[in-house]
Amino acid sequence: MEKEQRWSSLRLRGLRQRWIFNSILPIAALLVLVVTLFSAGVSNYYYGTMQKGLETRAQALANSFNEYFMDNGFSSYYQKAVQSAESFEDKNRIELQFIGSSGRIQVSTSGLTAGTSPGTDDILRALQGTESAPSPYQGRDLETGEEILAVSCPLTVNGRVVGVMRLVTSLRAVDRQVMTAVLAIFLIALLCMLLVVFSNLLFINNVVEPVAVVTEAAKRISAGSYGARIENKYSDELGELVDNINDMSLKISQNEKMKSEFISSVSHELRTPLTAINGWGETILEDDLTDDPEQLRRGIRVIVNESRRLSNMVEELLEFSKMEDGRFTLQIEDVDLQAELEDAIFTYQELFRQDGIALEYHPGDGDLPLIRGDSERLKQVFCNVLDNAAKHGGAGRRITASIDQEGSVQVVRVRDYGPGIPEQELPFVKQKFYKGTSRARGSGIGLAVCDEIVGLHGGTFTIGNADGGGAVVTIKLPVRA
Repeated sequence: MEKEQRWSSLRLRGLRQRWIFNSILPIAALLVLVVTLFSAGVSNYYYGTMQKGLETRAQALANSFNEYFMDNGFSSYYQKAVQSAESFEDKNRIELQFIGSSGRIQVSTSGLTAGTSPGTDDILRALQGTESAPSPYQGRDLETGEEILAVSCPLTVNGRVVGVMRLVTSLRAVDRQVMTAVLAIFLIALLCMLLVVFSNLLFINNVVEPVAVVTEAAKRISAGSYGARIENKYSDELGELVDNINDMSLKISQNEKMKSEFISSVSHELRTPLTAINGWGETILEDDLTDDPEQLRRGIRVIVNESRRLSNMVEELLEFSKMEDGRFTLQIEDVDLQAELEDAIFTYQELFRQDGIALEYHPGDGDLPLIRGDSERLKQVFCNVLDNAAKHGGAGRRITASIDQEGSVQVVRVRDYGPGIPEQELPFVKQKFYKGTSRARGSGIGLAVCDEIVGLHGGTFTIGNADGGGAVVTIKLPVRA
């Protein structure tokens, strides 16, 4: 029991793992992609906007400085740079630097950097004069180690670059904004992921637990607990599955019960004629019956009748076996259905007369056309129906059989005048192994075989109660086109 519980737990865990792998991992991957793209987008937006603004401002300041201060020549350059640095309004947020042709900072709004050489590529590009647009730089400051954004614009006199004006700002505030935005989207993604995981766990538990219950019930049924039922607490597909399993369990239970009854019935049915055959055979061998020919004929008649009954039962069992494993086939040819019925009636008429039962035959008007079918199988149906009528309706001492054509079908009717069939048993009389309340001998599969044969011919085989008492079997077979 412990091993089975552990195995069941492993199966359920495996189901959860497959569910998580197939449903949650793709969502997690999608959220990671969204967070990555959002982070990249936010970073590009903030840094790009800041760089664009710094470039615009640097270009405007450089143009103004070149236009108003550099016209007086290089001699006033240093003085004007100092004035510009002192009058720069945004010195708390942005550092304004003036850099000489050697790359050294000459004037700065921050005295700490004056005299140093940053050596960044934006300064080099501006000094070379290869680009008229501002040259940006984003990276680490070599002196302070701080992340900065810088923009350099060349200062020219008579077309010659004599210096560089440079705006420098720290990226600490922008980095903080970017990190805040990325953290916010990360937390939102994490919350979404937790909600997805929680909802999926609830869903998988609502699926796995009923599956576990159904699995245990199916194991009990397969172990022999036929008829076991599962309490249905579901109104969706799981409820339909539970209903189907309960219905399957009930039908298996019914079939097992019928098979058990069938085995018991067949054992009894086989024992009875064998006992009679053995008894009369021993009597004939041991007793001197030559002086009583009537008694001898009686014993032989019993042996013949019981042997015939045994043969019929064996034939039914063989036919049933073929029907169950798919070997039940037909040899189709042109068949005179009326001739086959009359042959069966001739076979049973004398036997029934000896038992005190009158078998009446009413043929149709004129000759009936041929049909397509298996003559041996159809004759088997007629013999089985006649024998069944005698067994179950023989108390009426009369059986009638008729054949006629009705439209596109030929109809055979066999009626007895016995007690009939109880109404509650009518829907089941053609089921395998079903015998109902009848005490007549038989295996309970003869009518099922007949129904199968007629169905394979494209016809119908129905059993009902006739007006005035007794049961009637109606066989309808299509006429050859």
